[in-house]
Amino acid sequence: QVQLVESGGGLVQAGGSLRLSCAASGRTFSRYAMGWFRQAPGKERDFVASINWSGGTTYYADSVKGRFTISRDNAKNTVYLQMNSLKPEDTAVYYCAAAGTTYTMDLKYWGQGTQVTVTS
Repeated sequence: QVQLVESGGGLVQAGGSLRLSCAASGRTFSRYAMGWFRQAPGKERDFVASINWSGGTTYYADSVKGRFTISRDNAKNTVYLQMNSLKPEDTAVYYCAAAGTTYTMDLKYWGQGTQVTVTS
């Protein structure tokens, strides 16, 4: 069973930046795709970004393209989400996600989340 621990959330002004980290343990990290989702108050959990097991392929929600960058360090068992040009509408709890099957993009395991608040 994989364990996921997010960090790096906080309070930032609009236009600012944050970098989220997610440390994974419990299995061979480099065989599994990873991703980030977010959930704003009163809304459903939405996809933000994902990255395949090697880091060679990434996907982004239209709302964050050009502002957010997902990356991973397989030597550190960690996935990152660099968030630039933050907007108040980016305010949400951000969840790290991990695939359930090797070499697929089926994200099904979740961390506990980290709060990101962007003030105007």
